[in-house]
Amino acid sequence: MTVHEAAQIVLRDMTGDDVHAASELSFEQQWPHREEDWALFLSIGEGLVAEIDGKIVGSILGWRFGDHFASIGMVIVTNAVQGRGIGRQLMEAMLRRFEGRTVMLNATVEGVPLYRKLGFEEYGTICQHQAVSPAQPLVPLRQGERVRPMGAADGEALETLYANASGIDRKLILDTFQAEGSTVVLCREHEQTGFAILRRYGRGWAIAPVVAPDVTGAKALLAHWLGTQTGSFCRIDIAENSELGAWLTEIGLPEVGRVTCMVRGTAPVPGDAATVFGIAAQALG
Repeated sequence: MTVHEAAQIVLRDMTGDDVHAASELSFEQQWPHREEDWALFLSIGEGLVAEIDGKIVGSILGWRFGDHFASIGMVIVTNAVQGRGIGRQLMEAMLRRFEGRTVMLNATVEGVPLYRKLGFEEYGTICQHQAVSPAQPLVPLRQGERVRPMGAADGEALETLYANASGIDRKLILDTFQAEGSTVVLCREHEQTGFAILRRYGRGWAIAPVVAPDVTGAKALLAHWLGTQTGSFCRIDIAENSELGAWLTEIGLPEVGRVTCMVRGTAPVPGDAATVFGIAAQALG
């Protein structure tokens, strides 16, 4: 038995002082998260770290949405101590906090077997598209439609759209991301029908979330932000069935990876007013 195998694993709450060490865990896995991304995620949720001899070797974050839903992400165990059940300990500890809630996560290939054992089931796939954005022609809008900057009076309408499209209270994410980034709104006549947020993330910019009434509206919102970021690195995470994958590849943002959507409990039921075409972040579910 090695010294590492004999050492005690200690779980404790994650604090802001742990962000640097946590970002080193994600860097080791070649995930793109900056320390600023970790700090933002932690500020709207809660986290745990696993320590061995005072050194952080694992992490997990969780977020509560309304009274019935939660999501889990940033589940990482450093390579040197993988296979010792640390990931399972972190998951079980967070699930105890979320007892009674439906819990969602986006799983890497490596994580799927553990999550199945913990009662999660697959219900979809998220595709990651990214590249340096080439020059983009604008997507023609239909009569009566326009894309405009968000105004002070749009907040409640966008909150309602996002909740309807996701089947979850997403006000926490929406308020936080709007404060961190810039938002444009898709309108038909004078009615808000969709929106997209551009914010700093990882290697460059993320367009996330993207909510629209249909795929044409989603393309118009995405093309707007991609057009403003020509020459910059941009990332978009879409549902596999969104009908956007081929279009994004064609305009220069190829698919570079996939994760599996999993749920423990009763999955949320979206409404029919709008659709989430681009998720807020893989970690947030």
